[in-house]
Amino acid sequence: MEIGEAREVRTTCPYCGVGCGVLAKVAADGQVSVRGDPDHPANFGRLCSKGSALAETIDLDGRLLHPEIHGRRSGWDEALDLVATTFSQTIAENGPDAVAFYVSGQLLTEDYYVANKLMKGFVGSANIDTNSRLCMASTVAGHRRAFGSDTVPGTYDDLELADLIVLVGSNLAWCHPVLYQRIAAAREKRPEMKIVLVDPRRTMTADIADMHLAIAPDGDVALFTGLLAYLGQHNALDRAYITTHTTGFGQALFAASALDLAGVAAATGLSEDELGRFYGLFAATAKTVTVYSQGVNQSSSGTDKVNAIINCHLATGRIGKPGAGPFSVTGQPNAMGGREVGGMANMLAAHMEIENPDHRDRVQRFWDAPTVAEKTGLKAVEMFQAVADGRIKALWIMATNPADSMPDAGAVEAAIKACPFVVASDVLAQTDTVRHAHVRLPAAAWGEKDGTVTNSERRLSRQRAFLPVPGEALPDWRIVAEVGKRMGFGEAFSYEAPAEVFAEHAALSGFENDGARDFDIGAYAGVDAEGYEALESFQWPAPSSTTGLQPTRFFANGGYFTPDRKARFVAIRPTTEVRTSPDYPLILNTGRIRDQWHTMTRTGKSPRLSQHIAEPFVEIHPADALRFGIGDADIVRVSSPRGDVLVRALVTARQRQGSLFAPMHWTDQFSAKGRLDTLTAPLTDPISGQPALKHVAARIEKFAAKAFGFAVTRQRPEPVGATYWAVAKCKGGWRVELAFADDDIDWAGFAGSLFGASPGAEILAYHDRDAGQHRIATFDGDQLSGALFVAPGPVAVSRGWAAEQLSAEHVDRRARLAIVAGRPGGIDLDRGAIVCSCFGVGANQIAEAVRRGCGSVGAIGAALHAGTNCGSCRAEIRVIIDAQSLQAAE
Repeated sequence: MEIGEAREVRTTCPYCGVGCGVLAKVAADGQVSVRGDPDHPANFGRLCSKGSALAETIDLDGRLLHPEIHGRRSGWDEALDLVATTFSQTIAENGPDAVAFYVSGQLLTEDYYVANKLMKGFVGSANIDTNSRLCMASTVAGHRRAFGSDTVPGTYDDLELADLIVLVGSNLAWCHPVLYQRIAAAREKRPEMKIVLVDPRRTMTADIADMHLAIAPDGDVALFTGLLAYLGQHNALDRAYITTHTTGFGQALFAASALDLAGVAAATGLSEDELGRFYGLFAATAKTVTVYSQGVNQSSSGTDKVNAIINCHLATGRIGKPGAGPFSVTGQPNAMGGREVGGMANMLAAHMEIENPDHRDRVQRFWDAPTVAEKTGLKAVEMFQAVADGRIKALWIMATNPADSMPDAGAVEAAIKACPFVVASDVLAQTDTVRHAHVRLPAAAWGEKDGTVTNSERRLSRQRAFLPVPGEALPDWRIVAEVGKRMGFGEAFSYEAPAEVFAEHAALSGFENDGARDFDIGAYAGVDAEGYEALESFQWPAPSSTTGLQPTRFFANGGYFTPDRKARFVAIRPTTEVRTSPDYPLILNTGRIRDQWHTMTRTGKSPRLSQHIAEPFVEIHPADALRFGIGDADIVRVSSPRGDVLVRALVTARQRQGSLFAPMHWTDQFSAKGRLDTLTAPLTDPISGQPALKHVAARIEKFAAKAFGFAVTRQRPEPVGATYWAVAKCKGGWRVELAFADDDIDWAGFAGSLFGASPGAEILAYHDRDAGQHRIATFDGDQLSGALFVAPGPVAVSRGWAAEQLSAEHVDRRARLAIVAGRPGGIDLDRGAIVCSCFGVGANQIAEAVRRGCGSVGAIGAALHAGTNCGSCRAEIRVIIDAQSLQAAE
């Protein structure tokens, strides 16, 4: 791939499990632009804000480009020999369970396959687990309990065909925006479609909901066991389906009947009237899809939640039919692909079972492996506990950041630091995890490597390279294969290209598969390099013959993957667990925001994605804010028995009283004290091993800041001396939020350190020490080097306007003084807080358009383009329209 040759490459987005097709265009000068692939059946050309900004995240800033050993640059041979020798010696001295791999849903299927093969088939341990354990493990466990396999029954088309969609623990508008837009578009065509949102928070997804059930945290088991009892009491069962295709219904119904409607109301925090309306709607609507995500999975009762939902669909025969079924939407781009290759500690490749001796024998014979792990390995939380207590002595972390994302993250980081030998394969030289690795291996990034991913509807798509691999980086599958060769397993890991890995993966799926296993892509077992390059998106199963052939949807006519081919009802008795106490009286819920992803190693590079929300925050209900003496935009300390963080307070009635919500994205790279998962406990679901990240006992208190600050600067800042800080990329540089425990500070000196201005720079300043107001701006020629605004309370300057000044020329003194004044001069309109990241449209612009007569979201889109790309800001636009309309009516 040489610069000078313009081309457009079909690939797949590396963010969530929607699996959107992307067209990456590389211009003759090497500039990259992206757009949605109109022919890809997952998104039909739509992209969310994150996908639309992918071209802004592919620079080499901060990249790990060469192998490193103990912080010094090394060659590949030296680094790989050290990894192979150390792992081999550790196994020889302590046994295979003394080593572990912790991998990621960011890996491609080929990467995942090779890592799983090396650990389970040649090392002989199942100590390979993945960060997908943190998001989808309870779904896997629930599927296997009910269906005998980890099978997603339905497709995305069902979301458009349903008459009722129940969204449970899913802020689809922000976390899976393209699916949200598909539903919204279907709703516009069929207004009779009903949507129910089950979520403790009134998220932006509630914008299209007919009913929002503000359920108590972990009330989902009671809600859906109560629904099963209601269906039985109101003759809303499909008894023919139950009799022909299921077992265990009687026991499940008996267990569900333990709570009457009043008991369900008490357990869920919902009124009996709300329950009655929801239950009646579900019972009366044959074409119902229940979509669920992290609010269901990330729980100590997550598997029971999944099975409580599935029970209701089995009882009504609403599964595998157009517009009907339970539907899990995955959080990561290749969580499904990882599940297919056995990338979790309790699974074998090709959806085979590690506890099944016939499956172990089949995999061992296919791989011609010396052994196959005979028991479940350590799941993620257990794995890092074993690192901490010394059972695991050599750890390889691939494409993930557990020092930030694991529960009890402080203890996890301490375990990694203390581990005798840590290897990290990553694209970045410095993350909160990579900084502790003894060996750092440079991995190829999105746009540089080839492979496949599987989305939430079982659809395999190709990721294709369109950029040259920088430095000495290598794709993950090759790195693992090279280590496998050096450990003495050369023939089994002699791959030359990802097509060979995929062909082997496909062949294993069809190996001795007579239709008793769901995952079968044997039709691609013989794919060559040319066929792999041309591979079109497809849904599995795709067997090599008609034996065991299934339709696109599973289970409409039974055919489950249990020994008797019948689904299993699971008897569930809801329990209530109180985690709050006088010391920790609130419940903290953690999650994602619209424009950031995981620990921001990719999205943090994009100025566009940092405009919407630029610092860590916590949502708190106004009544709780009053109770704890907290005002909007205060800096607050949120604490749990595990630790504490400093974040910005967002007071909002969208939050449930008694609960808090905070996003998990911020790390030590972007904030002073924002690592949210230092607060979460290593409490897991007893069946799936998935952590309970959404129900944490916490307290909140105002941080007694003596001064607040906001700054923009061309260089990446090092805000030494600030108690609280958060940095975010903006066009032309960085923006910085600040708070100080002490106001006796040399502000000019602090600003100079923050900006790194040249000695001859011009400095303009305003100081009112009695009022605690300070404004300092530094110019190099006509360019602003940086500006600092300090006040005794939250700084009121427009962030967007100030950040724009880094890219502007300041020729005359009036323009420079406007910066020190902290407001635009003349008639320039301050855009205000960015609402639409895709087009950079701010709240003030939208409000002004409303005042000029744009009274609908569509009219705003026509005037400003806001909301016309990914659409995930449409709910926020409607809030601004409603507020302006209310103001005009007063």
